[in-house]
Amino acid sequence: MAETTTKTAAGRKVKFVITRRERPEASSFTEEFEVPYRPNMNVISALMEIQRNPVKADGGSTSPVCWESNCLEEVCGACSMVINGKPRQACSTLIDKLEQPIRLEPMSTFPVVRDLVINRERMFGALKKVKAWIPIDGTYDLGPGPRMAESKRQWAYELSKCMTCGVCLEACPNVNDRNSFIGPASISQVRLFNAHPTGEMNAHERLDALMEEGGIEGCGNSQNCVRSCPKGIPLTTSIAAMNKDTTKHLFKKWLGM
Repeated sequence: MAETTTKTAAGRKVKFVITRRERPEASSFTEEFEVPYRPNMNVISALMEIQRNPVKADGGSTSPVCWESNCLEEVCGACSMVINGKPRQACSTLIDKLEQPIRLEPMSTFPVVRDLVINRERMFGALKKVKAWIPIDGTYDLGPGPRMAESKRQWAYELSKCMTCGVCLEACPNVNDRNSFIGPASISQVRLFNAHPTGEMNAHERLDALMEEGGIEGCGNSQNCVRSCPKGIPLTTSIAAMNKDTTKHLFKKWLGM
């Protein structure tokens, strides 16, 4: 069994190896840090300690490490990074569960802004492409909207848990800088909004977007996405459902229906 910090004695340190980059066009490099261990620490609390005292393990001073976080309770998705080779949320990753040294890297699917901060514009652009919203502007009263059947609401709620963390895109081998595949998150959101009683009015537009270059045909069925999703969203089920719906939509267009 690999040694973890669970049995760390008083006065021991938690070791980190962090991949850093000063600016987008600069080369990456690594720096090592040691942080005093405390029970129930998460990765974010360790990064806060490094920010408070930016001194490397060899005693040399350095600049504070940059990262993103917001909610600190696995809701916002901002603190996604690669931790010991696995894309995940830093706020919910406990030090006691990790091997040392703990290696932190930015997600490679997205452009690096600085250190562990990435630009997730690719994912947000994909959500815009598939119109992942309900197009009601709220400027006038339309009255109560149609109700969703309980059987449909239950699985739609699971899809709504997506926090745009980007972990599924990082885990997907088909999302890279060599193609324009929109990734599993956006495909699942098409299923969510097409199931909405109001959103289904624009279902054909979302399906058209999935049939364009970089759409659903880019999925290689590796199923890494569903295994890596922090929220346990049934992404492969959504992809299969949208494959079926886009095929039906294509035949209807051919038949002029």
